[in-house]
This record gives sequence, structure tokens and C-alpha cells, in this order.
Amino acid sequence: MIHLPVLEKEVLKYLDPKPNQNFVDCTVNGGGHTKSILKKNSPGRVLGIEADPEIYSKLERENIDRLVLVNDNYINLEKIIKDKDFNPVNGILFDLGMSSWHVDESERGFSFQKDQPLDMRYNPERTSLTAREIINNWPIKELERILREYGEERFARRIAKNIDLYRQAKEINTTKKLVEIIIKSVPGNWRRIHPATRTFQALRITVNSELENLRRVLPQAERIIGKEGKLVVISFHSLEDRIIKNFLKGSELKILTKKPVTAGEEEKKNNRRSRSAKLRAATKI
Repeated sequence: MIHLPVLEKEVLKYLDPKPNQNFVDCTVNGGGHTKSILKKNSPGRVLGIEADPEIYSKLERENIDRLVLVNDNYINLEKIIKDKDFNPVNGILFDLGMSSWHVDESERGFSFQKDQPLDMRYNPERTSLTAREIINNWPIKELERILREYGEERFARRIAKNIDLYRQAKEINTTKKLVEIIIKSVPGNWRRIHPATRTFQALRITVNSELENLRRVLPQAERIIGKEGKLVVISFHSLEDRIIKNFLKGSELKILTKKPVTAGEEEKKNNRRSRSAKLRAATKI
């Protein structure tokens, strides 16, 4: 599957790239947003940050003109800006969540529709914690907590209990086995979405410290952006959106989106990933 940039027109509207301006794409993924910005800001540059070494390598081979590409986590945003002497910064973009490549090609257990090892790391070279470690070794109460807190899973206790019962006899090493346990734990009349959706979200967030990293990087972004610079953040679930909303309210930035911007019907039809996307934007005054 090709990774289609979500809310591309809306990103360009709120970032409003002009010639000779510099931007940071903190989650460059397939490079869709970055390439759109580069069409507008020549001879300016884009600093693209990509945590996954495999996605980074693919982009590096494209040798995109005026793209400064870095294989790192956006949590190190200020250090990266300093190391690359990338100034001034006229706008910063975050497109949060996993790319289509992670689901379709990485074989790291991001999809509950495939039988793969329980990994879920964006960068296996720099992250030691895996979903397999959590499922097999974390205390049942802690397992229940992350399912409830990060997955907003109604049946967190039941799922955690059944995982614990199974792992006492045999390790849970694959997505297929985990999905089987989850399906047995969720009553049929509550299956409005796939029963494993929320558990997989919780595990992915925990493995990659997604919410904590977001909380830590947003203040960095505010400090880095120059006067009249823009901050644009696309989130994909309520936990992320709540963090962004609360940060913007407490910041000194001027909020440009009173309500989150969502995809139109045509984009939702053509790109399933856009259905849950919410964009919030602000500017430094």
C-alpha cells in the first residue's frame, strides 16, 4: 500500500509555505507532506525526521533535493535542530501514528489481521521493549492499566486476565494468538470495531512511548518556531488530540483552529487512514 499523506491540502493551508522558508516534518514517513512543502518553499529546505531506519533508508535513496533527512526520534527535536544548524524554522508539522508501511510491510506485528511476531517497535535498533515482553512478563494489573488508559478498552480487566491465564502455560509470541485470546474476551454484542483494535493501540503506544514523547516535544516545537511560524499537528485518536488541545490552550501560541479540522468525504473514501485524522494548528505571534 502507498502511504497517502493525510489532510494534504489542509496542511499546506495552515503551514502556508512561502519561497525560501524552512520547515520541519517531524514524522516524515513516506515523504508525502514533505514533498508538497518542497514544491512551495524553494529554495528553502525541509528537515525531515524519521524514527524507523527502514523507512529512512528508502527516503535516503530517493535523494530528494533540499531535504535534510535525519534518522532519529522527534523527542530529540531541539538537539537535531542545533546539530543540523537548521534555522530559522518557519513551521513544524507532526503527522502522528504509524504509516501504512508499518501495517502492510514491516512484519513487526502492528496489524491484528496478520500473523506476525509481537514487536511493534518503530525503531528496533534503539528501542528494547517489545509488545511480546509486555504481554508475557508485565504484571496483570499493569497490563490492565495500559489497556484501559492507552486503549480505552472497556474489557481491559477481562482481556488482561485471559492473557495471564494463557501465558502461565505457554508464551504468547504472535499477533494471531493474542487476537484469539482477545476475541474470546470481548462479548459479541460489543464488537462494533475489531475486538483487538484497542489492545493493539495500547501496546503500540506503550512500546514507543508515544504519548509521553508527544507531551515532551510540543514545548520544544513552540520554542523552536520563529515569529509568525506555524505549528500543525495531525492526531488519530482522542488521547493524542486531548494532549495537543490542552497544550495549545496553555501555550503562548495563537490557535488557528477553534475545532479540529477533519477530512472531507472524498478523502475519507480514498484514504481510510484519514477517517480518524484531526488537525490542529497554531502560530507564534
